[in-house]
Amino acid sequence: MTKLLIPRRRSLLVGAAAAAGATMIGGGPGTAHAHSTAEGPWAVELFTSQGCSSCPPSDAYLGGLAKRTDIVALSYHVDYWDYIGWKDPFATRATTERQRAYARVLKQRYVYTPEMVVDGIGHDTGREHGPIERLLGEVQRHSPQRATPELSRAIGGPLTIKLAAFPLNGEAADVTLAIYDRRHSTPVASGENQGRMLENFNIVRHLEVLARWDGSAASWTSDAGRIQPGQGAAVIVQRADHGPVLGCNKLEPMVSG
Repeated sequence: MTKLLIPRRRSLLVGAAAAAGATMIGGGPGTAHAHSTAEGPWAVELFTSQGCSSCPPSDAYLGGLAKRTDIVALSYHVDYWDYIGWKDPFATRATTERQRAYARVLKQRYVYTPEMVVDGIGHDTGREHGPIERLLGEVQRHSPQRATPELSRAIGGPLTIKLAAFPLNGEAADVTLAIYDRRHSTPVASGENQGRMLENFNIVRHLEVLARWDGSAASWTSDAGRIQPGQGAAVIVQRADHGPVLGCNKLEPMVSG
């Protein structure tokens, strides 16, 4: 069943509205930007495991969402299924704890995989597209204006994140940076998916809360070495302690295929 938690103070969701493009970095020197346009983007966060036989359809769906310019799609591999026969090479305690935090805020009785959390307000398995598309429609109707970060990076240089002033009305927001691999194909030798070649997309490899933000204009710079060649970067701005998402953006290299 789809779970939905609408923020009680929607009037706070005002500010610069923007949409992220999948910004491409070519072979020559220059600066890559995620530019602002009319509205969005919106965040879809998948919690998955290579040890879970129910997850591949949701992994594939996330791969499709990752191609959309109005979606920041991220895949977090969790570690609590590692004991059943296959240790997920991308699972971390940090990504698992993010899911547990969402479960607490969204008043879930338990964590499960696959789970897609849409903009921090609702969740479903993602095995069927309809519930996720309905959740996306809901957040688009109720949060058309966003605190969307501007991301820029010279090739091989540090990532710069900028946020314009945004009315938080005395509340706080967390600014979280996720660095992710665009795609991996993994042959699974044991466990529930034994014998399968699993395809995963936008796999989070580094997760870091950059700041607790007060809504004033601000900027941050990440170390140049934090993002490896071929990796993407996403920034999610959300009410403190895993609340509703106020804005997000992504910056990605061009990939072929």
